[in-house]
Amino acid sequence: QVQLVESGGGVVQAGGSLRLSCVVSGRTFAGIARAWFRQAQGKEREVVATINWSGGSTYYSDSVKGRFTISRDNTKRTVYLQMNSLKFEDTAVYYCAAGPRDSYIDSAYNYWGQGTQVTVSP
Repeated sequence: QVQLVESGGGVVQAGGSLRLSCVVSGRTFAGIARAWFRQAQGKEREVVATINWSGGSTYYSDSVKGRFTISRDNTKRTVYLQMNSLKFEDTAVYYCAAGPRDSYIDSAYNYWGQGTQVTVSP
């Protein structure tokens, strides 16, 4: 079974930074496409950032562009999300996803982590 485990969430003040990590394990290629989604209370899940197998192609939602950076280390089977200049509006549960190819549509991903809470205080 393929499993994804997120870590790095927590509580920070507005303007602060956090770095999320997601390790994939199981019978899958280390270079599988990866993505970060988030879901705030009362809202639907939305894409945050995606990255292809090599890390050479990335996508960011308009709300995080310029503040967040997605990267990956295939040797460590890990994808990262560096979050800077955090805003109260970034408060959400952040989910790591994996699939056969990179996409900003959540249905394209067939493996999901359990989620990690990010809370930004005003």
